[in-house]
Amino acid sequence: MPPARQQNYGPQFQGPDQQMQQPFFQYSQCNGKKKALCIGINYFGQDAELRGCINDARNIQRFLCSQFGYRMEDIVMLTDDAQNPLQIPTRQNILNAMEWLVRGAQPNDSLFFHYSGHGGQTKDLDGDEDDGQDEVIYPVDFQQNSHIVDDDMHAIMVRPLPPGCRLTAIFDSCHSGSALDLPYTYSTEGKIKEPNLAAEAGSGLMTAVSSYARGDMSGVMKSAMGIMKAATGGQKKAEDYARATRTSPADAISWSGCKDSQTSADANEAGRATGAMSYAFITALSQNPQQSYMQLLNSLREILRAKYSQKPQLSSSHPMDTNLLFIC
Repeated sequence: MPPARQQNYGPQFQGPDQQMQQPFFQYSQCNGKKKALCIGINYFGQDAELRGCINDARNIQRFLCSQFGYRMEDIVMLTDDAQNPLQIPTRQNILNAMEWLVRGAQPNDSLFFHYSGHGGQTKDLDGDEDDGQDEVIYPVDFQQNSHIVDDDMHAIMVRPLPPGCRLTAIFDSCHSGSALDLPYTYSTEGKIKEPNLAAEAGSGLMTAVSSYARGDMSGVMKSAMGIMKAATGGQKKAEDYARATRTSPADAISWSGCKDSQTSADANEAGRATGAMSYAFITALSQNPQQSYMQLLNSLREILRAKYSQKPQLSSSHPMDTNLLFIC
């Protein structure tokens, strides 16, 4: 099990009350309430129709129940073959379901979000993306009502979570590497890909992290703007800004089917239409349920390497020990 106590990281800094503080987070023990939201969109009758996404949502639903102890009645399904209009994955229904997922969240709860459908990119307006593009997902009614951007998904599903509450997200969609806007991304050796917060952070970043933990978004924005003015070079600036505004004391992790620059395959495995990432996730954990985060990332890459160019990504809301056992 992960450590139960609060985890501090990074250098100390002076807080608003002149006391010395340090950024912190708390791992979830995942022994509290379990809730899940599974979304599968095939876009029936639309130009870019997909075949495997509804299968993915149902497969993940069954897998969560059989492997991780979730109950059917605690899983909301949104698929575009649903008879109930409230279960159609429209933009509004998806946003409502995201809010339902995190409502009443407590420490040690385990929340699970799965999306299989089209993903894409749009121009980044707030400076948190080093490639200048925000990642988006496409509801079934996106042509009428637009997409859902990663900044909004983060604001709805990550920001409200208390310390010690787990959110596990899977994005089986194109351009999904940073679809939940979590600031720490890991290599297959389990190391943070960009410079570590502890090594790079100045007091502005620490103040922003502290403000985030208190829910003081104006403090976050003020500190983040200072970081953006001080930083040199676009990529470094975006990394600092993302960490200042997206680091969280909760325990959020995201598995995505590919890098931001890649597409995710709508595949056929064992004679059934499926998303390659959803298939790999279920296959890897069925073959070996006891894997660390680093082992699971490598397993996902290994399963997909034979047939696909996409590289699954692991990211988190805080620096994490990737040698810990994956739980959800």
